[in-house]
Amino acid sequence: MSNKQARSVQAERIPLKARRVSFAWEDTPLHWVPGDPFTTHTINVLHLLLPAGERWFVHVYRQALPLIRDDRLREDVIGFIGQEAMHSQAHDEVLPHLREQGLDPTPYTAQVDWFFEKLLGDRTLPPGRARRWWLLERIALIAAIEHYTAFLGDWVLNAAELDRRGADPTMLDLLRWHGAEEVEHRSVAFDLFVHVDGDYRRRVRTWALAFAALMFLWQRGARFFMAHDPTLVDGKASFRAFHRSGRRGTLPATGALLKSIPRYLSRTYHPSQEGSTAQAVAYLASSPAALAAEKAERDA
Repeated sequence: MSNKQARSVQAERIPLKARRVSFAWEDTPLHWVPGDPFTTHTINVLHLLLPAGERWFVHVYRQALPLIRDDRLREDVIGFIGQEAMHSQAHDEVLPHLREQGLDPTPYTAQVDWFFEKLLGDRTLPPGRARRWWLLERIALIAAIEHYTAFLGDWVLNAAELDRRGADPTMLDLLRWHGAEEVEHRSVAFDLFVHVDGDYRRRVRTWALAFAALMFLWQRGARFFMAHDPTLVDGKASFRAFHRSGRRGTLPATGALLKSIPRYLSRTYHPSQEGSTAQAVAYLASSPAALAAEKAERDA
């Protein structure tokens, strides 16, 4: 990244804060995108993946704090931890609503918990090089995952087709509040990785693992939801359906997803090249949930 780009990135950085949002789900229908259970359930996978994944982010980053030698980056990481903890809680609170509608996600969430807590969790390693290596691997994994959460955040902020199709406003606010914060803090994970390591080979290796794991878990979650939706007979999910939904604008376009790969793998990549901080901040200034959280904080 050039000095000019670095100054631009520094100029647009804003203090990160956790917004203590809450959502009421009693009026949200099972198919919150009307007449489109596939889009509904493909996006619903977020509620299954994110609570465990973001708790894992927080756990790893608390271990990483002693490695940070830059005060501004430390401040950003602490803000990131607060936001990710709230994201986990907000998506976790959707799950009881799904159970009430006849969709119990427990069999799937148990697998996701195992993935993050056991496969990617702490290991019994001797202090020193081995323990540091495992921490650096996980920091790099989070940087790769955050590339895609920022990609999704930018997409949902601009997914006007969901509005045109009458998607539930409460669910859209959850997704866009979360997406806006992902865009807002999109550089933190990558900046932390560069600060503590930055090895390009590690970046490529962990990207491959993160991308493969996300694709596997996401399609598995969509298939789980479609198969267990009590209103569907022989409900199925497929990559063809995903591609069609992307062409309609109700899900990310396959081409846009694929084009994001070489951007991350470029040696000149920086997350500031993705999305718009101004757009994210503008949404957070108008989000019903974020405004309610701000009012509650003022009144406390």
